[in-house]
Amino acid sequence: MSGHVQKRLVSSVSRLASVAPSTVPKSFPPREAFLAENEVARPAFDPQLWASLQPVPSTALSAFAHRIGLGSVLHSEDDVRQACTHPTFVDVYRQHYPDERIPRSNGQLAALGNSLMGLFATEYLQAKYPYLPTRVQKAALTAHVGPATCASVAQEMGAGQLLKWVRKPETSTSRPVLHSDALASIPRSLTALIYKNHSLPTARQFVHSYFLSRKVDFRSMLKFLDPKKALREMVFRFGREAPKSRLLKETGRFSNCPVFVVGIFSGPDKLGEGFGSSLKMAEFRAAENALHRVFLTARPDHEVQLPSSTFPTGLGDVFRHGPEVREGSYKAPELVAAEIRYASATNSSAAPIARNPRTT
Repeated sequence: MSGHVQKRLVSSVSRLASVAPSTVPKSFPPREAFLAENEVARPAFDPQLWASLQPVPSTALSAFAHRIGLGSVLHSEDDVRQACTHPTFVDVYRQHYPDERIPRSNGQLAALGNSLMGLFATEYLQAKYPYLPTRVQKAALTAHVGPATCASVAQEMGAGQLLKWVRKPETSTSRPVLHSDALASIPRSLTALIYKNHSLPTARQFVHSYFLSRKVDFRSMLKFLDPKKALREMVFRFGREAPKSRLLKETGRFSNCPVFVVGIFSGPDKLGEGFGSSLKMAEFRAAENALHRVFLTARPDHEVQLPSSTFPTGLGDVFRHGPEVREGSYKAPELVAAEIRYASATNSSAAPIARNPRTT
C-alpha cells in the first residue's frame, strides 16, 4: 500500500469519534485492509465499520463518569463500557473478531434499570400527585422515564459518542433497533450499576436528579369531553354541594367580540373560573379549571414520603445486607378519594373522565 493511500485512510479514521487519534497510527491500517494480488476478490475495507468496532478509549469513559457526577460510584471503566455497549453490537463484533474476547453488553442491566426507574417514578408521582387519574399517571410516567426521555438524557450526558450499537431492521419476531432505542439503554444501565455497586437510595437520587426533576405539562394530558358532568360527579364523591355557575364579569355582550367570565361554586367556595366569547365556552373552561385544580393538587416536597425509603440505606443492593442494617422510616399518607370514572361523555356513564391523547 502506498504511503499516500495510508495517510489518507489514517486521516479519515482519525476524524471518527469511536477511535482516539493517538491510537490510530499504532493500530491502523489493520491486517484486513491489505489485499494480495492472488487473493480472491472480497469487499473493500470499510474504515468506518472498522472504527465502530474498536473499543472506546479509557480516558473517554473516565471523563464521562466524572462529567455526570458518578466518578466516585462507578470505579471500574469496564462497568461504564458495558453500560454503553448495546446487545446488537456483540453479534457483529463476534463475526469480525471470532478469536477476541467478546465485550459485555448492557442487556440485563438495561432491563433491571428500567424496572428501577419505573419504581422510582411511579412511587414519586403517586405520592406527589395523589388525585391524578390512573391513565394520566401512566402518561406522566412515560414522559418522565420513557424511551424518548432516556434517549434525550443520554444525549445531554454526552453518551452518544460512547455508544456501541448496530442498527437492526424489523423482523417477524422482533422490533427494529434504532439509534434512540440504543441510547435509551445507557441511562437505564447506569441506574442498575449504581444500584448494584452502591445502594438503592443512590440510584433513586440519580433518577430524581436527571429525570424526575424535569417539568412535565400534566394539563395537556387531561382532556374532558364533558367537564361539567365530570365536575358534578366529583363534587358528589367528595360530599359537597352541587356546583353552580355564576357570571362574574362581562364586556361587549352586544358587540362582535364579547368576553364573559364565569365562576363555578360549591356553596360559598369557588371551584374554578373560566372565560370565553360565549357563556357556554366560559362555563366549559370554568369546569375544566375546577377539575385541573383537584387532579393536579400536589403535596409539598417536605411532605412527600416514598415507600422505597424503607429499604436499607447502606452500601450494596437490598439482597446483600445483613440483619444488623436498619430499615428507613416511612409513614404512609392518608388515602384520598377513589378515582372518579364517570361523565366523560353523554352517552357513556362508565367512561373515564381523563384520557391520554397519545393513546386514544
